[in-house]
Amino acid sequence: MTTIGEKIRVLRLGKGLSVNEFAKKSKVSKSYISNIERGVQKNPSLIVMSKMAKTLEVPLEDLLTYKFADEEEEKDVK
Repeated sequence: MTTIGEKIRVLRLGKGLSVNEFAKKSKVSKSYISNIERGVQKNPSLIVMSKMAKTLEVPLEDLLTYKFADEEEEKDVK
């Protein structure tokens, strides 16, 4: 299962952004982004998620529903 942090990391790297550049553009601290991507922070606020989604140029819903979409697929398989 893919986490929100993993999804953000993939999108960030896809944009060619370092954590430092992403932090500056999104106005979210480097340490907080790093904690989200590494799964230390598992429940980031909607405000932070919104800033990151805007910087990554994806709808906020894409970040919020990514993990849950995988969980639904697993339920369907069982």
